[in-house]
Amino acid sequence: MTNDETVQKLIKLKLTGFAGAFREMLERLPDKQITLEEQVGLLVDREWNDRENRRLERRLKDSRVSVHAAPEQIICDPARGIDRAAWHDLRACGWVRAKHNVIVLGATGVGKSFLASALVQAACREGFRALFVRMPRMLEQLAIARASAEYTATLQRFAKLDLLVLDDFLLTPMSDIERRDLVELLEDRYGISSTILTTQLPTKSWHEAIGDPTIADAICDRLVHNSHIVTLRGSSMRRQKGLKPQPTIQPAD
Repeated sequence: MTNDETVQKLIKLKLTGFAGAFREMLERLPDKQITLEEQVGLLVDREWNDRENRRLERRLKDSRVSVHAAPEQIICDPARGIDRAAWHDLRACGWVRAKHNVIVLGATGVGKSFLASALVQAACREGFRALFVRMPRMLEQLAIARASAEYTATLQRFAKLDLLVLDDFLLTPMSDIERRDLVELLEDRYGISSTILTTQLPTKSWHEAIGDPTIADAICDRLVHNSHIVTLRGSSMRRQKGLKPQPTIQPAD
């Protein structure tokens, strides 16, 4: 069997990393001989890395983050509320392993969703399954599921995620049934998985925003006491990146 045939068989076996490393090894061997153990090690390492990269791509795609922010893109600045040591701990994902939550507070445009997206990518790199969804869309999904008799299955799907991001939490008032849906969602995830909330409202305002005191207690009890809170400050990043005002051109006389 020729080397080309071997490469084609490796590809058909879906060992693409192995096949690529094998090609490179054939080109390099005349110039530099390596031991059999080193050859096997290189082939296995390439296949391992290739599969890990494909898994990461799949996890990121499944997470549905609209902004692919890498953890390395976060600029640590205490004036903006991002301490370097705290950010290092967050991106290491120990809080996900501990089943804790993260609450990102701040005015519109300060980068809450961007930071949450960076945490999603960090979690995906560590092998966790994540989903990024705006709060209104999540409530809409649960309403549709209830109407189609898929409510329990939908809740179970959310519960199985290692990390769930609820973007724009409490951006709009919730109805009674939406409040109860949220309690069910959080109850299924409490103590077995992690949640990120991005919101403009400080936690002390949540009871009033939620509306029902009993349900507000249930929601806050499942979110706040085991959460890492990041409060972002500063001007809107969207405004900084927006179009600059153009000078007015006066018509000629």
